[in-house]
Amino acid sequence: MTVRPSHTITLSPDTARLLDAAVAGGQYDGADAAIAAALAGLGRATPAPQDWLPGGGECGDLIRARDWSATSLGPREHWHPALRSTVSNIINSPIAKVLMWGPDHIMLYNDSYREIAGARHPQALGGTVPGIWPEIWDWNRQVLAAGFQGEVLSYRDQRMVLTRNGMAEEVVFDLFYTPIYQDGAVAGVMCTVLDNTPRIVAERRLADSEAELRIITDSLPVLVAFVDRDGVYRFANSFYQDFLGIAPEQVVGRTIAQVLGEESHAVRQPLIARALAGETVVADVSIRHRDGGIRRAETRYLPRRGDDGEVLGFHVLVFDVDERIRHAAALEQSNGRFRAAMDAVHGVLWTNSADGQMLGEQPGWAALTGQAFEEYQGFGWAQAVHPDDMAATVAAWRTAVAERSMFVHEHRVCRHDKIWRTYAIRALPIFGADGALVEWVGVHTDITEQREAEQALRDQASILARQVRHRERAEAQLRQLNETLEARVIAEIAERRQAEVALAQAQKMETIGKLTGGVAHDFNNLLQVVSGNLQLLATDVHGNERAERRITNAMAGVTRGSKLAAQLLAFGRRQALEPKVVNVTRFVQGMDDMLRRAIGEGIEIETVVGGGLWNTFIDPAQVENALLNLAINARDAMEGTGKLTIELANAHLDDDYARTHDEVIPGQYVMLAVSDTGSGMSAEVMAKVFEPFFSTKSEGKGSGLGLSMVYGFVKQSGGHVKIYSEIGHGTTIKLYLPRAMEAEDIEVAVDTGPIAGGTETVLVVEDDDAVRATVVELLSELGYRVLKAVDAQSALSVIESGIPIDMLFTDVVMPGTLKSPELARKARERLPDIAVLFTSGYTENSIVHGGRLDKGVELLSKPYTREALARKFRHVLANQSQRRLAERPRMPANATPLADGLTILLVEDDGLIRTSTAEALQAGGFVVVEAGSAEEALTALQTAPIDVLVTDINLPTMSGIELAQRARAVRPLAGIVFATGDAAAVRDAMPPEAILLTKPYGADRMIEAIRSVAARRERTGATV
Repeated sequence: MTVRPSHTITLSPDTARLLDAAVAGGQYDGADAAIAAALAGLGRATPAPQDWLPGGGECGDLIRARDWSATSLGPREHWHPALRSTVSNIINSPIAKVLMWGPDHIMLYNDSYREIAGARHPQALGGTVPGIWPEIWDWNRQVLAAGFQGEVLSYRDQRMVLTRNGMAEEVVFDLFYTPIYQDGAVAGVMCTVLDNTPRIVAERRLADSEAELRIITDSLPVLVAFVDRDGVYRFANSFYQDFLGIAPEQVVGRTIAQVLGEESHAVRQPLIARALAGETVVADVSIRHRDGGIRRAETRYLPRRGDDGEVLGFHVLVFDVDERIRHAAALEQSNGRFRAAMDAVHGVLWTNSADGQMLGEQPGWAALTGQAFEEYQGFGWAQAVHPDDMAATVAAWRTAVAERSMFVHEHRVCRHDKIWRTYAIRALPIFGADGALVEWVGVHTDITEQREAEQALRDQASILARQVRHRERAEAQLRQLNETLEARVIAEIAERRQAEVALAQAQKMETIGKLTGGVAHDFNNLLQVVSGNLQLLATDVHGNERAERRITNAMAGVTRGSKLAAQLLAFGRRQALEPKVVNVTRFVQGMDDMLRRAIGEGIEIETVVGGGLWNTFIDPAQVENALLNLAINARDAMEGTGKLTIELANAHLDDDYARTHDEVIPGQYVMLAVSDTGSGMSAEVMAKVFEPFFSTKSEGKGSGLGLSMVYGFVKQSGGHVKIYSEIGHGTTIKLYLPRAMEAEDIEVAVDTGPIAGGTETVLVVEDDDAVRATVVELLSELGYRVLKAVDAQSALSVIESGIPIDMLFTDVVMPGTLKSPELARKARERLPDIAVLFTSGYTENSIVHGGRLDKGVELLSKPYTREALARKFRHVLANQSQRRLAERPRMPANATPLADGLTILLVEDDGLIRTSTAEALQAGGFVVVEAGSAEEALTALQTAPIDVLVTDINLPTMSGIELAQRARAVRPLAGIVFATGDAAAVRDAMPPEAILLTKPYGADRMIEAIRSVAARRERTGATV
């Protein structure tokens, strides 16, 4: 028996023996009341009773300090147990709650309710509802009357106008009223208040932003949409009506497959997967137009990322390029026919300017005559015409140019081989849309043989009549050919002009899209500067609630502006999953109470877990949400009575299964199955059950989104969903989640200790002027001496100048030929002791591969807060200092090995620090077990007799504090030494018997710390 009195009681030997005999005889056997009575019988004082109202913050203090005798509640020590219990629960609740007690509705509330009361606190505490809230008393009177009648009431998004802080404010609350009973009757009403005002305001502003986006996109002849990670349209512009014949409101809320068809969705699936992986994808696809025809379109998938860098979805931009492609093909075909026609008649094509001069390259004429470029320019072409024909040709040509009429002529031309040939010339004037003469297009057709044949026929006309008829037929055919050729030339030129106009229009639309993206990109850079300066301004106005509230609102505006800019860049995006390597068993077992509350007592729940269950890479919160959705659907199918079976097992989907399910990838999965004994489903219902908004429930009983959300989440995670159901025999839904080979991820403890700066010299390398200025000011406020450089090359010049620099803080993506990783390497060559910290706004870059940082690299992801910047700096600088000391730690000259050879578990993720420290401890006579991660340390604790745990605080997957707690569960007597560069982060959270060792430390300090905790361990072990 252990007695813990509030003060010391001294007993005489006889009395002590009497009390011991009573306890040993089992008369009181640990009953505190009996022992207190025995002590009172011996005439000794008993411990004073503790106050029944512990904790509660400011409101708890006010309730305890107030004299309630003058109120209808009476003295606090006489309050009824029901009132005591209710008030104690309220003041220790993190949710805003207020109790209205008695017929005069006296108000008692907690610290969270102070925000609701505003300037009326603390007068409202102990006040009456009509006295404190007269502006809403008419409404409260009815609610309280119902509550005192025993009714449980709830109001969602209840709008009110309250007078707080001297002005009327519109607020939106969720209100839940619960009657409190005393001796069988309602004595008070408790109200739980959830303030939804910020959410409602945000929704209004989001709606305004979407309206602005729709105004912008509706003016573009481009399909613009945003699709979330579940493949569901969340935005579509009005061009969907013009192009597809589907109104935007009929697109939003439906999947890609429902809008475009399963076949089109399957074709686009690889492109969608690349976009969801963060890649910008451009592809030519075919899409069905509203007129029923298939049109070619250039589709761009532009991923949208959230503030944490995760892909939320993607914008889809679809440009109709069918007409452009068709015109290009027609133009190529026309050119081919034209070239064929020219070759067939031995024609040569040329062009002249509107005033009749030959300008620019004329390959046909140059090939025919052999004239150089300079020789045929202007009217130089006439030098290739026979001297006897030159004057007549030039005169006829000038007449045609002056009259702007067709030029028809014949002359002899000296070919490139110096042979004179006779040519027929046809030239047509080409007019623009405004009627102005643009150019002349002409054709030289070699008719030498024709003219020679004509001459021969004329000489022999009297002799060979048949030859004359043959010549006439040949001339007629030639004339027909020439006339057809002229018409074809004109038609082909017109078609080519039309194709060029269409191509120019398509290029114009492409340019508009690029311009819009460029403007949005610059806007996003400006928002980054605004965000950083708001963080700096927050420190200047600290303590000014009004200014802090405005800064908070401004930061919210920056976030919304960033989202709008992202929408301009890609025209839409979606909420990201947060997948982790998890064992689903732990989440399912932890949901037992939640599931029982959700489905009711009338349904039996059985959980079957297979042995050796694999890990899976999945979002834990989404798994819980999916299981809850399936359980609620099963409850409705069983009408509140039946059996729900949850099964977890390893599964393998082979090639045969995959061949019958197109979307399945063969491999290993973790199966989560939910079975019910409900009404079952028909084949027709099963075919639609995963479609959004499809529901067999009555109106108002369900949104029809539960199963579609489950399906989308599993498919997005690389899994598979299978449903089995039979009318009258229930339903089984199986979720196949992809297996993960890695160890389970463990939640990292959040560091909430005070932040600290330093006096070290930091070189900041950032190419954006505004961002660089903000970072420099943040670091200067933290006490650092700051140097700055605009790119890697100028930073290297600073390093080579000989200025002592403690840390290089550089952006990963920099302009110029010298990149940041190479800058870091050169910096370490010149300054071996320099610490290096990278920063970046991208999750994939030159220092991140396979989703993990390269070994030994420290990264601070953008955007970051002042607190995150300060903590990361201290951690990186402390580790670098420890590395310098760890080059070759020595055993202190006066140190002697411990005789008992204690076993030390050394946990440090920095390999150099871990190795050198282990050598020093081994030289000190210790047995050292090394671990580079918390997972390795937990394994060692299970297998080795560990006497002392020495651990860093900032480990990759778990904090040192949590590791120490788990170590104590396995080795209760193990000593604890925390070795860290951020002492503020652990000082308030460490166990009282642990020792804190601040980096950098020497071997002598480490051994002294271990000896100290070992001595404490020996004393504790002896006491136990």
